[in-house]
Amino acid sequence: MSDTQLDPRLAVVILAAGQGTRMKSSLPKVLHRIGGRPLVGHVLDTARDLAPAHVLVVVRHERDRVAEAVLGVSPEVVVVDQDEIPGTGRAVEVALDQLPEFTGDVLVLSADVPLLDDATLGELLRTHRSSGAAATMLSARLTDPTGYGRVIRDTAGGVDRIVEHKDATDAERAVDEVNAGVYAFQAGPLRERLGRISTANVQAEKYLTDVVGMLRADALAVAAQPVADPTLIVGVNDRVQLAEAGRLLNARTVRRWQLEGVTVQDPATTWIDVTAMLAPDVTVLPNTHILRATVVAEGATIGPDTSLTDCEVGAGASVTRSDATLAVIGAGATVGPFSYIRPGTQLGERGKIGTFVETKNAVIGEGSKVPHLSYVGDAEIGRGVNLGAGAITANYDDLAKHRTVIGDEVHAGSHNVFVAPVKIGEGAKTGAGAVIRKDVPAGALALSVAPQRNVTGWVEKNRPGTAAAAAAARVRSSQEADDGSQEEHG
Repeated sequence: MSDTQLDPRLAVVILAAGQGTRMKSSLPKVLHRIGGRPLVGHVLDTARDLAPAHVLVVVRHERDRVAEAVLGVSPEVVVVDQDEIPGTGRAVEVALDQLPEFTGDVLVLSADVPLLDDATLGELLRTHRSSGAAATMLSARLTDPTGYGRVIRDTAGGVDRIVEHKDATDAERAVDEVNAGVYAFQAGPLRERLGRISTANVQAEKYLTDVVGMLRADALAVAAQPVADPTLIVGVNDRVQLAEAGRLLNARTVRRWQLEGVTVQDPATTWIDVTAMLAPDVTVLPNTHILRATVVAEGATIGPDTSLTDCEVGAGASVTRSDATLAVIGAGATVGPFSYIRPGTQLGERGKIGTFVETKNAVIGEGSKVPHLSYVGDAEIGRGVNLGAGAITANYDDLAKHRTVIGDEVHAGSHNVFVAPVKIGEGAKTGAGAVIRKDVPAGALALSVAPQRNVTGWVEKNRPGTAAAAAAARVRSSQEADDGSQEEHG
């Protein structure tokens, strides 16, 4: 986005300083993930959609980890450190200290409220600017408002003040209209009052909500804009709420792709990260996870019981009951069932990775097949190759990894072991059970199994008294009887 597209009248402050003790986690609350992104990442994305001239993120707890995550996705953001004075009011105060000349509108968002969309925030800003209010806040009516600050209105129906749940009386707690923790302020009136906020409350913090009461006391207008969908303001304070926010976001994401022409057979068991991309006519079957930056092309079928992470799936491909990470699956290719596709795998067009096959750092060419019971690691396989059941590339010698190179149109027998480093020339064939330790020339047949030798009577001699020995003895006796009968009539 170029500077000419930015709104010079808008600054966004994102509050990300809280510890999140109810998460009971060593990971800062705002870095917990839903839909493939950390909570703060969702809020940053929504903020950027509004094209603000300034975005500031206030940090404190685990500030280095949070700052690194924020700047990793939004390097243009200004990270602001909150000092030892606690509270949302203090957080906004230190943020505005970075913009001493700014006189526009300040939009305050919470990093733990990840589901707000740009349409809702855009409407909030339009209402705020058209009404001329000193502050405009989002509110919602909840059947269970426990934990939320209450919006207390005056007898005329206007906003009088906001009371935090812990500080509310029983009568105030009976109010079902809650503060969403999202505000649009005129910068001037806000700046003038932040320094006057008291810490005389149950939590001994500087509440940003106190500014609302100050504005009303000074006869300045405060407006509240209710949201029609209360799920938009769901906050995350513990693992239960994290899961609920994730479920709501996923339902929204799945529905969006359905409306874009993707068939999702069972939305309740399908998880699609917001960072994934799906083309029309993709079919997603039950119990499937499409994660991170996965891209699925037109007409592909994914699932059931499949997980794709950072994968690229070509048009018309099929991935069934398999797990793939950082892999490329070509157009018309088939994977599964029960394949384990590890990073670095590239399966060519119309190729096949079949049942109980594991691949890693392997390039498998167009039309080539690894149908079943194989491990292919650190390998380059050409076009039109068929590896028999049980084929293995022995890539590790206990010191280093080595590469196997198999040329075009090679047909490998069942239960082959390719001891890397080794090269198999174009059009070569290998016999069943072969252990290939040396390069095979193009068009050659490679055999490494010694001629079969049968040791007659070994079981009866070495395993006497066993069921196997008894069975062998019966057959031997029958054969001897037949031989004797033939001699008598000879």
